Amino acid sequence: MSIQPGDLLDHINSPTDLKKLERNQLPQLANELRKYIIEHCSVHGGHFAASLGVVELTVALHYIFDTPTD
Repeated sequence: MSIQPGDLLDHINSPTDLKKLERNQLPQLANELRKYIIEHCSVHGGHFAASLGVVELTVALHYIFDTPTD
């Protein structure tokens, strides 16, 4: 999959898309998710600390398991 740095999140629409990434791209995806959460909360308000804390866990679970089957 040839995705340029900085736009991984634009290509993820389901857990199936996430599985197409290389393992070394997952930290970049986590950073993009954190940035998205911060930008969204800065516009709409709300608490986001818990969301930032589980980004890696959520990415890992969807990458490893066959969600929603597992």
